[in-house]
Amino acid sequence: MSDLNTQLVEKYRNNFLQEVKDNVEEGDWVKMCMQCGVCSGSCPMGPYWDHPPQEIFMMIRANKREEVLSSNSMWMCTSCYNCIARCPRELPITHIMHGLAHYAKRLGLAPKNQPTIKFSQLFWDNLMKKGRVNELKLGLSLYFMNGFAEGVKKAWKMKDIGLGMTLTRRLNPLEILGGHGVKDQTGFQNMIKKAQELEAARIESSVKK
Repeated sequence: MSDLNTQLVEKYRNNFLQEVKDNVEEGDWVKMCMQCGVCSGSCPMGPYWDHPPQEIFMMIRANKREEVLSSNSMWMCTSCYNCIARCPRELPITHIMHGLAHYAKRLGLAPKNQPTIKFSQLFWDNLMKKGRVNELKLGLSLYFMNGFAEGVKKAWKMKDIGLGMTLTRRLNPLEILGGHGVKDQTGFQNMIKKAQELEAARIESSVKK
């Protein structure tokens, strides 16, 4: 268990709801869930979650910290916003799910070998290089994230789609050489670094209060 996680466990023992309110984006809305289940019935990925949204909110209020933060539930959200659009209390469910995912990963509690976590990391690493996503390199990294043989098989299966995208100029093969980025890449990196420092300081301050 990381030092940060240990400190948080000690501070919020028997009050996981307060921990979520203090450390997760829009986490204070969790207490407003009335367990109607509309969000879960609206979610296209619902059958694949360990726990649907309203169950996650119930578990938070029941102090099921480890079960929540180690589940795959937050990582299955596709940001379709069906849940937000249909929630009778207008809870920002998508934001809470992403906030929980970020928090679990920061504490080292996110589930291992979850494909969506791999995708999130590959997307982030790709974006951080030049400030813009290199779609060709991202696609190739996704094909090969489970090994060379699997990558070749996947690339061959998708060749017709790739050719079609190239012919319609939706994909530029020259991007393999580097692609385009933001004009001020140094400024972009400094901005991200500052945001990470502020986030770390916020969590540290939360622990000390």
